[in-house]
Amino acid sequence: MFGYDAARWHAVLNDLPAALLFVAVLFDIAAAVTKRESLLWASIWTLWAGVIGGWAAVVAGKVASNTIEHGEAIHEIMEKHENMALLTMALFTVVLGWRLFRRFQMPAQELAFTRMLSIVGFLGLVWTGMLGGRLVFQHAAGIPSKVLQAEIENRAEGHEHGAMDSTKTDTTKTTAPHTHPPGTPPHSH
Repeated sequence: MFGYDAARWHAVLNDLPAALLFVAVLFDIAAAVTKRESLLWASIWTLWAGVIGGWAAVVAGKVASNTIEHGEAIHEIMEKHENMALLTMALFTVVLGWRLFRRFQMPAQELAFTRMLSIVGFLGLVWTGMLGGRLVFQHAAGIPSKVLQAEIENRAEGHEHGAMDSTKTDTTKTTAPHTHPPGTPPHSH
C-alpha cells in the first residue's frame, strides 16, 4: 500500500502509539498527584488512542514478521519482541477496559492498582522497543538481503565527510573529496 511493505508500515505505526501510551501513564500519575480530573481525562483519551494505535502496530508487526527475510538470530528476537508487544498491549487494553467498565468510579485502591498496571505496561513498552531496536539496528531486520549486500559493498568503499585538520584555519578545504554512490542525489552538509 502506497509503496510501503509490511515492515515499513510497522515502523510507521509503532512510534506514535508508544508515545501516547507513555503520555497516558504520565497524565495518570500527574492526576494522582494533583487530584485534577482534567489530567485523568487526558490520560483516558491518550490511553484510548494509544491502545487503538498500538494494536494497529502489533498487527502490522505480525504481518511484517511473516514477510521479511530472516535467519535464526532475527527469528528468536522477533518472537520475544512479538510476545512482549502482545503482553504490553493486552495489559494496556485491560487497564482501559477496566476503567471503562467501572465508568471511572473506582475506589482509591482499585485506581492505584490500574495505575500500577499502567506503569508495568510502560516498562513492557520500553522492553518491546529495545527488542525492536535490536532487530533493526543490530540485525538489519526488514532490510532485504540484496539491499543489505549492496550497502555492505558501498560501506566498504568508504565515505568521508571531509574531516578538517584542526591546525589549519582555512575552512573551505576538506581533506578528502566527498563522493556519493551512483544514483544517489548529492546532499549538502
